[in-house]
Amino acid sequence: MKKIERRAALCLLLALALFAGLCLFCFRFVTRGGQWASFPSNRHLYDRSGRLISGAIADRDGDILSDIVEGNRTFYPDETVRRATLHAVGDRQGNIGTGALHAFADQLSGYNLITGGYSPVGSQRTMYLTLDAAFNVTAYKALGGQKGTVGVYNYKTGEILCMVSTPAFDPDNPPENFDDEQYEGVFVNRFLSSAIVPGSIFKTVTLNAAIENIPDLYDRTWECTGSTIIGGANITCPSAHGSLNIQSAFAHSCNGVFGQLAAEMGGSVMQQYVDKAGLTGSLSVDGISTMKGTFAFQDEDKGQLAWSGVGQGKDALNPCSMMVYMGAIASGGKSAVPRLIDSIDTGSLLPGGLFRTKQTKELVTASSAEALRTMLRNNVQQTYGTDRFPEGACAKSGTAEVGGGKSPNAWFAGFLDNPNHPYAFIVLVENGGGGASVAGEVASQVLNTIVNKMSN
Repeated sequence: MKKIERRAALCLLLALALFAGLCLFCFRFVTRGGQWASFPSNRHLYDRSGRLISGAIADRDGDILSDIVEGNRTFYPDETVRRATLHAVGDRQGNIGTGALHAFADQLSGYNLITGGYSPVGSQRTMYLTLDAAFNVTAYKALGGQKGTVGVYNYKTGEILCMVSTPAFDPDNPPENFDDEQYEGVFVNRFLSSAIVPGSIFKTVTLNAAIENIPDLYDRTWECTGSTIIGGANITCPSAHGSLNIQSAFAHSCNGVFGQLAAEMGGSVMQQYVDKAGLTGSLSVDGISTMKGTFAFQDEDKGQLAWSGVGQGKDALNPCSMMVYMGAIASGGKSAVPRLIDSIDTGSLLPGGLFRTKQTKELVTASSAEALRTMLRNNVQQTYGTDRFPEGACAKSGTAEVGGGKSPNAWFAGFLDNPNHPYAFIVLVENGGGGASVAGEVASQVLNTIVNKMSN
């Protein structure tokens, strides 16, 4: 009898294990089935070289950026367009992980839980991206061959209008040697998949924290001599700014003032605000996860904390996340989550998927967002020049020191406070020099192009 009981117990355990395994398989089939089906060894969707042989990709205007012609993957006829849209469209070999040919392969192939990768209607699917290839070309040319990234999106709808990462290459004529210095990091989409020292654009977060934690902030004045000792560290400015209040300190980007504010508030407060801003988390852009930023405020002494408060030290942020934070300031605390897919034409009456606007959590309080909008607008009026940008421009520049004898990284981040053109933006030019002059000029060209076209 005992032997029968032991065998029954063993059978029960095996049955439970089988049931648990079946449940796990079903769960993964539902959540990962698309990834399984779009694996490059699937000959129904890929050729023997691992190239996706189904699905066309178009921009928001309907210009076909990539298609299948007689069983072969083709790209847009113009080389500059191919280079400018490389990190959005992808390459034949799938080296660009954020490219639609790789990241959205299951949707391009028409995969679903019922029919798998087989299309019962037999039609070519066309994925329409939110991007406009013309905006990408403007940004690509404005970068002038320098490494960097440009991103612009509608902070009300989440549509990414422009996403460029450089260096790039021609997917129709890829280089034989990617080890050449000019192609360093070419497979990385800097907009989505990098975290880089931000420089003074990070002072926007420090200002956000100061507004809510220093009661007499607007009554204070500082005297900048070009050098301030904080916790034994010498916090320097490019020049002496003289007498400043908080608005002029932000407009002139005074390291001494913002270093003092960060040190006064302490590491715990600064960490709280960088976390709330979403800069240490990851966004999901139609399933593509952005790189998390890294900050270490709580483990720093006052000198290190001062440098971190001005966007130097151990700070590293993701460009897309900073753009979304700017969008949240523009829209009163929350912003739309960025998206790249506008729609999918299945060639039939069947829907190609639902691509709706989603909101972030609260990244900044409504009252602080209003105060930040005013000061970011003042930066343009007082420092950068309103004539360079479309109406309602609000921005912060950054010149991030990277060491090693290299020129600083140039940043420019902000938004248009304009109901007709609700766009947030981010520009990074690696080793470009001055943020306002170099990255600001790129932003100027791209924003003016976008506003001019979207107004017609």
